[in-house]
Amino acid sequence: MARFIIDANLPYYFGLWNNADYIHVFDIDDTWSDQQIWNYAKENDLTIITKDSDFSLKLLTQGSPPKVIHIKFGNLKIRDFHKKITSVWDDALILIENNSLINIYSDRIEMIK
Repeated sequence: MARFIIDANLPYYFGLWNNADYIHVFDIDDTWSDQQIWNYAKENDLTIITKDSDFSLKLLTQGSPPKVIHIKFGNLKIRDFHKKITSVWDDALILIENNSLINIYSDRIEMIK
């Protein structure tokens, strides 16, 4: 069963997230609004993975659940994006267990309880 929902602003074909723990918005309904994604994640106990700051802001004002992993570095070629995310992903997974928001920057990871 999925634990994470990948927002539409992230690559659909991405090896790191190609397993049963992840579902992409495109697999559900790629026309959904941020609010619909938020509600679905909340109802299904999923963590949202996104590059969209709206989810982080919503979490900060409305609280959790759902949890959010916010990737906050600029656009990269898919190879460079994969290399960067792969290098920090295990740490992000550990940190999201005890935090509601993880911000992944190009040079660090920050978390908010």
